[in-house]
Amino acid sequence: MTTNSRKIVVMSGTAHKEFAEKICAELKLPLGRVNHFRFSDGEIGLSIEESVRGADVFVVQPTSNPVNENLMELLIMVDALKRASAYRINLVIPYFGYARQDRKTKPRDPISAKLVANLLESTGAHRVITADLHAGQIQGFFDIPVDHLMGVPLLASHFKKTLAKELENREVIVVAPDVGGVVRARKFAVMLNSDLAIVDKRRSHEVANYCEVMAIIGDVKDEIAILVDDIIDTAGTIVNAAKALKDRGARKVYCCATHGILSGPAMDRLDSDAVDGVILTDSIKLPQERKLDKIVQLSIAPLFAEAIRRVHNDSSVSSLFD
Repeated sequence: MTTNSRKIVVMSGTAHKEFAEKICAELKLPLGRVNHFRFSDGEIGLSIEESVRGADVFVVQPTSNPVNENLMELLIMVDALKRASAYRINLVIPYFGYARQDRKTKPRDPISAKLVANLLESTGAHRVITADLHAGQIQGFFDIPVDHLMGVPLLASHFKKTLAKELENREVIVVAPDVGGVVRARKFAVMLNSDLAIVDKRRSHEVANYCEVMAIIGDVKDEIAILVDDIIDTAGTIVNAAKALKDRGARKVYCCATHGILSGPAMDRLDSDAVDGVILTDSIKLPQERKLDKIVQLSIAPLFAEAIRRVHNDSSVSSLFD
């Protein structure tokens, strides 16, 4: 499995243990032993239950909901591993919380993504492996290496299998839900060898998670439209876009994203007739009660496992970015 003689240990926080177990299955490794607990006042406690001295340790923990709990748990795990003399502490963060707060949109705003990067670094992390940061420039917020994996190839491969005939007949169009997602959508369209359309929207800065669809750039009539994004949170943006596509004659609309946060009214919105299917990766744990028949989750764990294997062996990971 590896060419590096140094011990490799994969450990998990409580945010998505199933994801860590999938990674370990790919690497043919046991999951590292950690005892997680809470003190009576709610403080996070944990203890590392095996020796990590001199080991190359990979900590799997998406900082998804509850974001602050999961982030604090990750920081405490890093501190414990540093004090236990781990050789290198690599953070495997399938979903990086606070990534949407990457700049000041108005005076006196924080740049919380930079703050989180500082916290992770100062605690003692040596590397970050993550997927589909909301803003690519967040890699530059770190002064440690960041391996930025992409979910688009995995999502595209799904549609190549399920819509093979329609793709061959040129009946599929890829749609960017906003102008900011054009680069991702164009890459997706190239992978599927399909045309590209863009939703032109106006976002209200007075009301969070609200947007108004303005126009569709491109011809979607009688097409199967695939809306592709990095995140589906409350699903307002993507469902509004789906409704606009249906109004303009699209015969089916699929929504896909790397990260399915699915907070607040997301499930009710995605259950709309405007959406024919939702394709997500398993970067964020999706509780059973928040699953719909139209939601399909693809596992991105094998990609992370290969990144871990290459990082441990000091091999190139650049090909995984595509």
